[in-house]
Amino acid sequence: MRISELANATGVETETIRYYEKQGLLAEPLRQPNGYRSYTASHLERLSFIRHCRALDMPLAEVRALLDFIDHPVADCAEVNHLIDAQLSRVRARLKSMKALEKQLSQLRKQCTDTHAGQACGILHELVAAAHGEACACHSAIEHQ
Repeated sequence: MRISELANATGVETETIRYYEKQGLLAEPLRQPNGYRSYTASHLERLSFIRHCRALDMPLAEVRALLDFIDHPVADCAEVNHLIDAQLSRVRARLKSMKALEKQLSQLRKQCTDTHAGQACGILHELVAAAHGEACACHSAIEHQ
């Protein structure tokens, strides 16, 4: 199959496929006499694996490590568990950060409950105060120090 067909089958952009090839994550395909790349089912499977790992927000270095385990199936998989545990920790930290962001935005939103001229907007007032280094509704005074 051609690169456009591989891209359509996996939902991965052609430029990204070429990037993965350059990074050694995906083997370069054979070329047809006309110069077109010719991808196989193994390219499709490997690219689908990479795409799934990236959908789990795994860094490429970790995807590379997981691919190495696939390429060496008799190796001990303890490191696979470690990689997933590390990714899970990163996701949990981001969730905690996103919850804090949600709380800050909710506090900020409470500063203006109806429509009126911008000069009387509590949200704008709070954002300007924060820009001046002052405490605002969404950040405590301690956070500004």
